[in-house]
Amino acid sequence: MSEELVKAIADMEEEEAIRLVRDLLEKGVSPTVILDAARQAMDIIGQRYENCVYFLPELMLAGEIMSQIAELIKPRLAEAPEVRRLGKVLIGTVKGDIHDIGKNIVSFMLDANGFEVLDLGVDVPPQKFVEAVRDFQPQVVGLSGFLTLAYDSMKETIQALEAAGLRDRVKVIIGGGSVDEHVRAYTGADAFGRDAVTGVSLAKKWVGAQ
Repeated sequence: MSEELVKAIADMEEEEAIRLVRDLLEKGVSPTVILDAARQAMDIIGQRYENCVYFLPELMLAGEIMSQIAELIKPRLAEAPEVRRLGKVLIGTVKGDIHDIGKNIVSFMLDANGFEVLDLGVDVPPQKFVEAVRDFQPQVVGLSGFLTLAYDSMKETIQALEAAGLRDRVKVIIGGGSVDEHVRAYTGADAFGRDAVTGVSLAKKWVGAQ
């Protein structure tokens, strides 16, 4: 049945995927099996995106499906000691911006690919990122922003990490809106992600998982 779940998610069959997850949970299947199926499906979705079979709408739908699956398995996942995470990612939409669709998609895909994700939400001030880096100790920090005014907030956040002596501990990726190489250089980030697939790929590379 897990193979059926991989196919349902990868083919964007939302209702079927959720039905299969519920059936697996009712049968007592470990949430790690479901999570592994989700990871396999997201790999397929990522490949289809890179091959221009899927586009942004499909990635958004995949994010919605993953959100529903995450809500179903979270209670069971917390009780599963066998879960092994690749690393930690801290993510949030920077101060002055409240857009979160893209951030949420990235969070879901990171979770599905084996990362422990701490999402700070939207309109997050630089100091809150600094405190979270100290407490959560992630390897990767994701700064999201759709509005052009977010670029200054991204720069200020990275400068705050530098001032706190934490910049060298993390890799910083920015994303959202019209973020490009010029914005990356302006903010001082390590990389920018055009989409969730790029973000996941970079995170895996940075923690040595690929």
